[in-house]
Amino acid sequence: MQPVLEIYAPGGFDLWPVAEVDSFGFLPLSGELSPAEVGTTVMHIASCNDIDPDGDRPPRPADALDSFLHGVLTFDNLFAAGGLRVTDNSTGVTFLPGCCDGLEDWRDWHQFIDDGNLLGFGHDPVSPIAERFGDTVRLTVNAEQSDSPVIELSVAELRNLLAGAERDLADFLALAAAWASRHLPGHCALVTDALARIVGLPAPAIPPE
Repeated sequence: MQPVLEIYAPGGFDLWPVAEVDSFGFLPLSGELSPAEVGTTVMHIASCNDIDPDGDRPPRPADALDSFLHGVLTFDNLFAAGGLRVTDNSTGVTFLPGCCDGLEDWRDWHQFIDDGNLLGFGHDPVSPIAERFGDTVRLTVNAEQSDSPVIELSVAELRNLLAGAERDLADFLALAAAWASRHLPGHCALVTDALARIVGLPAPAIPPE
């Protein structure tokens, strides 16, 4: 199980260094990312929330960097396209986040374990779902297909996988804080806090510049 962010080619982005991406895909988040990959994650999370202000939010600044970061720094409820990816190494079956999934929803998996209610991540044409049958969890890659590949594991195994995913997210946050202190010194604390709020973990200490 890996926390992943949905990414795509940056298309001429030049506010900070980002990694080259050929096409749409999912980038696993952990403490092993390169600086350019961290830059890519921050770019995509900011892009997910780059929506013109309305209501009580302050107006968009004129500065290009401040304007791009405005949404991620001012929205109360942030969104990051992605979620948790599960791969069965014995069969090669991969369970991917769906169109209605976001990285900020990853703790829904804990609620799913506790209450056993079906957990859905998308809709037609691809509907990944998680179901619990006693002590067994079944992950269906696409519930729209009667012959969809599935992954089955125990509730205990899923708890262990979630603990590992949380460690990956904590390691990513520490890495992102160090990255922000170098590349976004004027926004480091606010960006780090926004990333921490998305994944529901404590913000790491900001490294000295």
